[in-house]
Amino acid sequence: MKFMIVGKASAETEAGALPSQELVDDMHAYNESLTKAGVLLAGEGLYPSSYGAQIAYSGGRASVIDGPFTEAKELIAGFWLIQVKSREEAIEWALRVPVPPGAEGVGLDVWRVFDAADVPDDSLPPQERAREEALRERLGVEDPDA
Repeated sequence: MKFMIVGKASAETEAGALPSQELVDDMHAYNESLTKAGVLLAGEGLYPSSYGAQIAYSGGRASVIDGPFTEAKELIAGFWLIQVKSREEAIEWALRVPVPPGAEGVGLDVWRVFDAADVPDDSLPPQERAREEALRERLGVEDPDA
């Protein structure tokens, strides 16, 4: 199962403040432990929302809203994509994420990532399954059932 651990933004991350060297070192150690365990698929920090954009839809039309965005508590500062055996294991890994001193409130979300492998074979037409497998092969993504 794939899970995404999403790190919430704070006033500091939205201001573009770099974390302390101690926190950077702790994050490197955490990422290394994920790698050694063979569960890390991807992980990145994100720039503040002032570098981002949102796409909003109204009346069938898309419009672009440039950052920064006002609700920092609803923004994300980074993520880890992991492959583990269960939701409980994903939560165990999330509980190990180093946090800065004084962190308060919700700091992480843990979301299961929907994968084509989660769809029963008999509910996906063969041509759709073949197309999904071909895309995964081109992207170099391993079969999650393998």
